Amino acid sequence: MEPDLFTAAAEDRQEKDPSSSPLAVRMRPRVLDEVVGQRHLLKPGSPMRRLVEQAAQGRGPAGPSSVLLWGPPGTGKTTLAYVVSKATDARFVELSAITAGVKEVRAVIDGARRASGGFGKETVLFLDEIHRFSKAQQDSLLPAVENRWITLIAATTENPYFSVISPLLSRSLLLTLEPLTDDDLRALLRRALTEERGLGGAVTLPEDSEAHLLRIAGGDARRALTALEAAAGAAISKGEGEIGLATVEETVDRAAVKYDRDGDQHYDVASALIKSIRGSDVDAALHYLARMIEAGEDPRFIARRLMISASEDIGLADPTALPTAVAAAQAVAMIGFPEAALTLSHATIALALAPKSNAATLAVSAALEDVKKGLAGPVPPHLRDGHYKGAAKLGHAQGYVYPHDVPGGIAAQQYLPDEVRGKEYYTPTRYGAEARYADVVEKVRMRLRGDAPSN
Repeated sequence: MEPDLFTAAAEDRQEKDPSSSPLAVRMRPRVLDEVVGQRHLLKPGSPMRRLVEQAAQGRGPAGPSSVLLWGPPGTGKTTLAYVVSKATDARFVELSAITAGVKEVRAVIDGARRASGGFGKETVLFLDEIHRFSKAQQDSLLPAVENRWITLIAATTENPYFSVISPLLSRSLLLTLEPLTDDDLRALLRRALTEERGLGGAVTLPEDSEAHLLRIAGGDARRALTALEAAAGAAISKGEGEIGLATVEETVDRAAVKYDRDGDQHYDVASALIKSIRGSDVDAALHYLARMIEAGEDPRFIARRLMISASEDIGLADPTALPTAVAAAQAVAMIGFPEAALTLSHATIALALAPKSNAATLAVSAALEDVKKGLAGPVPPHLRDGHYKGAAKLGHAQGYVYPHDVPGGIAAQQYLPDEVRGKEYYTPTRYGAEARYADVVEKVRMRLRGDAPSN
């Protein structure tokens, strides 16, 4: 039997007994105007809105017959596919790349060709988790997409430029879904509380409980509704008409962390994280990292702070610190929570245990201070650009010694302007790898002054 998860029978069961379906399913939007978030994809004239409107009018898709929906979990990828299915009388088939293979894909394509040829009926295939398909499995979709035997709507949480084959990507319209904001989720929770297909006003949700549910959700609508349903069930079973914070905590086994992402706690905890790393207290650093993660802090904010710490407090004492922090930031941007917690932990531990030096920070601060004071005289003539016509007449680049032409690769010549000649901004420590720079820098400065042999 051909896979088809959005069947009339399933919808009939839901209509007869709505309570038999999870709250997240019952609250699934039926039209685009019920979708929360993703305003950039749903504005008038947008590709997704045109696709739905054309489906509702019984017209075939315009432009690419393949749509790729890329975004974090719980942001509405399946929901948008479901809205398309409700708007069209086309055959709507859903497959998950977790359980399906080439055999199932070919069955759908064969069915689509039969329906198109015999009944003039189009087929929309929603393929979830397409990044889990191998190259060969993705290749099997190409003929159907190219010949418009199917309209493919594929969803992925992974970067499609890495996880989807180029031929399919080039034939697809890529739509990027953004994480849902607290305002988006708040509107969804309040709708679920009051609408008949949701909780129908059976319970109320105080502000502190709502705030905790928003933190738990982490931008994931499905997670927010699942937690709300569990907490509401617990409150009703206790005969309570209000979902108290204690009930939410008990139900989801997650304490309400005192942390305001827009207030003092946001900056205080972030400051404590960086100061713990600076002080090499790895346990304290992990504690504050955990508080930020648990409170739903933006992982990109944490990663940015770690990159700053790598240069500000570690510098050349461990030259691998900054690449580690940058790699962590890139990974966090690609994978998001919850897996990003592992990457942030990796980077935090590495930075906390790295040898520390603020020599690079002090060096640029001292140089900036002199520039602000006006100590920024003309560039020495021999360092100026000598490539343009007339430069030689001005004396530009005259007398410049090319360092690669001298033994040791360091030429004795002036680089600083006269106003700051002799200034030494960088004072390396002897901590970690910076000890090597401490041994080198004075010898280099002596050679530049001509006080030492060049070999």
